[in-house]
Amino acid sequence: MPALLFISLFVMFIIGVPVAFSMGLASMLAMMQDGTSLQVAIQRIFSSLNSFPLMAIPFFILAGSLMEYSGISQRLINLANSLVGKITGGLGMVTVLTAMFFASISGSSAATVAAIGSILIPAMVRRGFPKSFSTSVQAVSGELGVIIPPSIPMIIFALSAGMSISIGELFMAGIIPGLLIAISLMLTIFIISKVKGYGSEIVLTEEEKELMTAKGRIRALKEAILPLLMPVIILGGIYGGVFTPTEAAAVAVGYALILGVFIYRTFSFSKIMDVLKNSVLSTSIIMFIIGNAGLFGWVLTSQRVPYQVAEWFIALSDNPFVFLLLVNLILLGVGMFLETGAAIVIMAPILTPVAVLFGIDPVHFGIIMIVNLAVGMLTPPIGVNLFVASQIAGLRIEHLLKPLIPFYIVLLINIALISYLPQLTLWLPNILK
Repeated sequence: MPALLFISLFVMFIIGVPVAFSMGLASMLAMMQDGTSLQVAIQRIFSSLNSFPLMAIPFFILAGSLMEYSGISQRLINLANSLVGKITGGLGMVTVLTAMFFASISGSSAATVAAIGSILIPAMVRRGFPKSFSTSVQAVSGELGVIIPPSIPMIIFALSAGMSISIGELFMAGIIPGLLIAISLMLTIFIISKVKGYGSEIVLTEEEKELMTAKGRIRALKEAILPLLMPVIILGGIYGGVFTPTEAAAVAVGYALILGVFIYRTFSFSKIMDVLKNSVLSTSIIMFIIGNAGLFGWVLTSQRVPYQVAEWFIALSDNPFVFLLLVNLILLGVGMFLETGAAIVIMAPILTPVAVLFGIDPVHFGIIMIVNLAVGMLTPPIGVNLFVASQIAGLRIEHLLKPLIPFYIVLLINIALISYLPQLTLWLPNILK
């Protein structure tokens, strides 16, 4: 049965069947071979979706869309520009810093790239950066969208791992790794710009010069402070015991509506309808994947596949160091061919119980998985960030691969640090318990 399950799954992947259908059909074929009634499939899909914490996903998607459509991108860019715009490679660093700010609002990688890329890629080119490098910086910065909380993949992991994992703890655990990656990317941009002379002849407009004064920084902070309060409200409310992660997502929607309708006044009825339509489509896709993944996970568990995988790892080595090395290699490979959410719902129920057997905290393992799969957003053939950024810039993806090489190296170093220094992940959740 497990052999039929995985062979049929990969065959459907190869012939182009969508991930959700592949998982559902492969699970049903395996159940039929085992003589299990297909009524059980409907029951497992329903029970996978019948979850109060799962409601956080559509709310966070809607909140992120509302903030994206409310026109806050330029406010966040101005704040980042006022802080680091004068430094060598400053506008590249502004891209990373803005992505970090926007990630704390959107929870989505592709949304982060789309929201700020159309503004910052042309701006970097005007400032003397090569278009391929500018686009690569935007693509790599976008991965912060799934690492900085609130993060939709973190919610998916918590619900897919097959054990009780706090979404709030995952959110807090992502903060330091997210900051570490952001700082290392900014340092890389600084070094590359210094060596190659990118953006060395900075010609600032009068508006940009004013923005980089003390008065301009204060004004930029005032304009951006309200959007930046959203993650503070979400995380503060969760850890202050005011509301659950699901309720926090609903609060985020209300806050985004207040900003867009009453404060910034950027929403019309037609724009709100567009936001709702896009949010419903995104939510439907994710929920369909999760429902079928629940069935897939049930079949795996009923056939003791996680235990067989654990025995295989232990037969190779009982050293957690070796286990994490193998897992990182597997996840990097999987991330090249599967979208992050789909990869999580397939791999989390298999690998998380094994990680716990090796003494690895499930929250720490969740961050390891998400950081690894985030790199997949930058790697062909599936890399969604590459497609979004290249479409904005009007470049072919192969033009981005060479400028991305130093960023790949930096990200791999970050993965190693996050994997083997669990304090980076667990320190903040532990002190807040």
